[in-house]
Amino acid sequence: MKIAVEGCCHGELDKIYETIEYLEQKEGVKVDLLLCCGDFQAVRNEGDLKCMAVPAKYRTMQTFYKYYSGEKKAPVFTIFIGGNHEASNHLQELPYGGWVAPNIYYLGYAGVIRYKGIRIGGLSGIFKSHDYRKGHHEFPPYNPETLRSAYHIRNIEVFKLKQIQMPIDIFMSHDWPRGIYYYGSTKELLRKKKFLRQEVESNSLGSPAAEELLAHLQPNYWFSAHLHVKFAAIMQHPPKGKSAPRVTKFLSLDKCLPHREFLQIVDIPERPGSSEGLEYDPEWLAILKATNTLQRTTPHPWNPPENNGLHERWDFSASEAAMMQVVEDLSGELGIPDNFSPTVPSYNPNKPHHQATPSYNTNPQTTELCVKLGLTDIYAQVGRGEDEVARVQGSAGGEDDEDEDSLGSTDEPSEYPTDTSGLSGSFNPDEITIEDEWEEEEEVKAEVKGDELFDGKAGEIHTPSRMVLPEPKCSVSPPPLPDLMNLPPPSHSTPAHAQFGADRAGQGSGDDEDVTAVRILKRTSIESGDTGSRGPTPRIKRRNQVIYTAAEDDECEG
Repeated sequence: MKIAVEGCCHGELDKIYETIEYLEQKEGVKVDLLLCCGDFQAVRNEGDLKCMAVPAKYRTMQTFYKYYSGEKKAPVFTIFIGGNHEASNHLQELPYGGWVAPNIYYLGYAGVIRYKGIRIGGLSGIFKSHDYRKGHHEFPPYNPETLRSAYHIRNIEVFKLKQIQMPIDIFMSHDWPRGIYYYGSTKELLRKKKFLRQEVESNSLGSPAAEELLAHLQPNYWFSAHLHVKFAAIMQHPPKGKSAPRVTKFLSLDKCLPHREFLQIVDIPERPGSSEGLEYDPEWLAILKATNTLQRTTPHPWNPPENNGLHERWDFSASEAAMMQVVEDLSGELGIPDNFSPTVPSYNPNKPHHQATPSYNTNPQTTELCVKLGLTDIYAQVGRGEDEVARVQGSAGGEDDEDEDSLGSTDEPSEYPTDTSGLSGSFNPDEITIEDEWEEEEEVKAEVKGDELFDGKAGEIHTPSRMVLPEPKCSVSPPPLPDLMNLPPPSHSTPAHAQFGADRAGQGSGDDEDVTAVRILKRTSIESGDTGSRGPTPRIKRRNQVIYTAAEDDECEG
């Protein structure tokens, strides 16, 4: 099965699908599935734009609304997770996943589904320690704090994923698992992104929660985005018990821009006899049912139950009986129903509504799933204000009235006491870190005609016949492995007939031109000249400083 993997989408669906079509024609292949690793930007109308954490000047409609309204239909079946530039009010309607448009499926805060027998899981958002222990309490209209915290990963979602016992084929996260850079060409990564050196050397780049999930799930493939760079790694895990060591092939890709490595086609072995469609995963649904009472919709901090003598139950993994019960709840039908329906009016370019306010709607897909499985629609619960008292107590540092002996403890320290996402920009709020993708600028440009982008003379993309990966690293010194990741050439530019317009939202102006570009970011004079030294972290001057408020400086991640 041919799977196209996309890095950060930033709403550029038209360009992504056009690029896939070009590759299908060029390579003579048929792509079965598109996986998008966050910053999808499922913006339906002007109200949704106000629910997306980006500088105001970049709140511009992209192309998703065409697929939402039915003007277009995704030509390739698409599955995506959320990142940190999303229309949060839209995705919050689907906490357990669902259709955002015909042929486009969202995995939810966390989720596992099956497509043609391939088991695909994902975790939406990015890690920030100060929100990790909270419930999903955000609700539109958002304030400056909740506008950002809405897309921060919560420990309950990681806890659910840690209950999985059956093998995962593919897993997606927006930010990287912490430490994965040690299993690829770290030198090449730092050559491309010099200002990541401090975080890499201190092992603070990436998500510690994703690192923990990587060690537990050990999927065959793990795909990420967020850092706007292509990076491949291969990791052999220490064996669990008497089982053979498992190997994870990691790949992160760039954002959707010309001359950037944002798309890769991966060949995954098919499973003969599997269903042709999209299916629920019985183990995952059984875990959702088992952990339903653990969910919180307040900002009060909470830790999941552990086997430490304080909790009545701590193991919420799915038994065979629980999985059979899920199948019975669904009347024996595991196929995910094609039940998309719009919940808000779509953007109309002929009748713009600039004064539109953020909308709140429950989604019929979530309602239907919750009724079948006995789950709680947590977005509806927040909207009804059922936890308002607890929310006020939580914000004031009060105690929750739940039975902590059975449902977790708020008195235990957080698993991750400090923010180790590596993306806080804490070393200097006036300097660019990777999150400020909006202000990346081209300093050196080699002009080339648009129709030469894929020409053999001026714009040919020179790539190896397959991806070159480092030797797997493991603490148990495994024997040499055979070739484990035989991929076709990376596909990373838009063909000449699909040029990027100057009205693209969320990208720096330097990327709009039809050029082959060498991107060099300006740095301050104190940067160490020796790229291999452990001197001061390279610093990059920010352009258009006036557009960044203090709040945006704190967290405008990529």
